[in-house]
Amino acid sequence: MSVILTTLHAQLATLHSVMVSRDLRLRHEFDVRQTRSRGKAQAEGPIVIRVLRNTLDPTQNRYAFVAGKRVGNAVARNRLKRLCREAIRHLNPLLTQGYDFVVIVRGTTAEMPDYATARATLERLLIRARVLTPEALATLAEDEARPEGASLPAQTTDHPLA
Repeated sequence: MSVILTTLHAQLATLHSVMVSRDLRLRHEFDVRQTRSRGKAQAEGPIVIRVLRNTLDPTQNRYAFVAGKRVGNAVARNRLKRLCREAIRHLNPLLTQGYDFVVIVRGTTAEMPDYATARATLERLLIRARVLTPEALATLAEDEARPEGASLPAQTTDHPLA
């Protein structure tokens, strides 16, 4: 019994590390409606984002993910929202802070079949919305290209010709 509980706790800990944290979510309907109505819209393919400046102190971004019934059944809607959440979770540290985002998924799973498509689309939309800079994105690409555990070459002061 204790082995099962230990395994369950490990799975829950992993789940929490993958989720967008609670303080980064738009949790009140009023905030979501306000962002959807007043926010600046950017659209590309299966995704629309609405971006609105917030007045939180300390400054932070908050997110809501919406997928209507036209997208498909509940399984398809939840899958597409999960893909977008995961992409935002990785991009959030690079974004300019102080904005509310509503990510509206309007395409089907055929238009956004995997994480790479969702992330690439969101990157382009966030750059267009001027909350993500291409330089920050290049830095992230370099970090992801480096093998885990590898570090930059060490600088030594011992020069063989000195």
